[in-house]
Amino acid sequence: MSGHVVVVGDALLDVDLVGTASRLTPDAPVPVIEDVETRERPGGAALAAVIAAAATPREVVLVAPMAEDDGAARLRALLAGRVTLIGIPATGGTAVKQRVRVGDHSVARIDSGDPVAVLGPLPAEAAEAIRTAAAVLVADYGRGTTSAPDVRAALTTARGPVVWDPHPRGADPVPSSRLVTPNGAEAARVAADVAGAGLAAVGARAEALIRQWGVGAVAVTLGARGALLSYGEGAPMVVPAAPVTGGDPCGAGDSFAAAAALALADGAVTGEAVAAAVAAASAFVGRGGATSWDAAPAAGAAPAPGVDALLARVRAAGGTVVATGGCFDLLHAGHVATLRAARGLGDCLVVCINSDASVRRLKGPSRPLVSAPDRARVLEALEFVDAVVVFDEDTPAQVLDRLRPDVWAKGGDYAGADLPEAAVLRSWGGQAVVLPYLDGHSTTALVERSRV
Repeated sequence: MSGHVVVVGDALLDVDLVGTASRLTPDAPVPVIEDVETRERPGGAALAAVIAAAATPREVVLVAPMAEDDGAARLRALLAGRVTLIGIPATGGTAVKQRVRVGDHSVARIDSGDPVAVLGPLPAEAAEAIRTAAAVLVADYGRGTTSAPDVRAALTTARGPVVWDPHPRGADPVPSSRLVTPNGAEAARVAADVAGAGLAAVGARAEALIRQWGVGAVAVTLGARGALLSYGEGAPMVVPAAPVTGGDPCGAGDSFAAAAALALADGAVTGEAVAAAVAAASAFVGRGGATSWDAAPAAGAAPAPGVDALLARVRAAGGTVVATGGCFDLLHAGHVATLRAARGLGDCLVVCINSDASVRRLKGPSRPLVSAPDRARVLEALEFVDAVVVFDEDTPAQVLDRLRPDVWAKGGDYAGADLPEAAVLRSWGGQAVVLPYLDGHSTTALVERSRV
């Protein structure tokens, strides 16, 4: 894989001041925040760059205005070793956004730094990096970078595809952009003459934006509903998002745009890039969003994206984690009854399924009938399943040790017997239980009847 990826835009410093609140001040109905912990992270184009760098072996170059102040020094330290920074000389101070949070909830935001930076000339090194990039992502945060004539001129010379993530206070995308990614509110604001709600209105706005900007395609991001992609004519493509339980949506747009740019750099067509971007944004939110920007991948048995964040949220709220497992080769009424009952035992349900190799060892060479990714998709579509984890061993002992559920539930003829997983559960105080099984239903019986 050759070629670097460039992110151009406004770099911010985001600061979370996270504490606890159990009382109000006597002089006003506002909470008293105590035990405050300060957490800093890159924001704006800088966040998009570190997200991209974590997802690709390519070099990621960030081209952004950088002032000479304490905020810029702190931001440079966060970026060091993650992305290559080419700063554009600028005045106006580093934009710092401080969110005061109680647990997962923001109660106030304090912004500093001038609304618009005054840029010096674009360094020749930056112009060359943009021209030769495998792909360019423009992460506009409305502080003036995309309005600078030399920045815009450099973007028109880019050999690779340009993905433009716009901002209401930013400049219009350059017409050579392959893909522009406004969210629903941004699209409605720019295409203000298109009234209405629903997909028809979103599609009409996307077409209007393509005509207005002269770009190749527009993907309107719709949050938990996914994204709508339009090329300006014909039926648009809608990419639904995978359901995510909880999660912080802050930074989801950056994740979406970064994933789209990386996919285009790797040779994907625009529709494939948007589908990859929706999946990446959902996984990003599931992992905890921008607050988990520097979290290292967990070692050992690998849960699906978002499982760790799901378990953390449930446990932080004092909830009960339930897990169950099996091959689930052909989902039938017996499975559904067991899964529904298992979810009723707690506050989330994680389903551990055998990998294809594990199923073959347990069931024989003719199984599974359905691959593990497809089995996981079917299970994830059930409203009472919160997450699915695939394991490769013959038993779920290793993945259970990784997840440490409070309850392990199995359906079938195990009543009165000691479940094989019970000893593992006891090691951390968990409980293995048996659920009633819907008689007369099994995958093996279904397969045998299909052969008659």
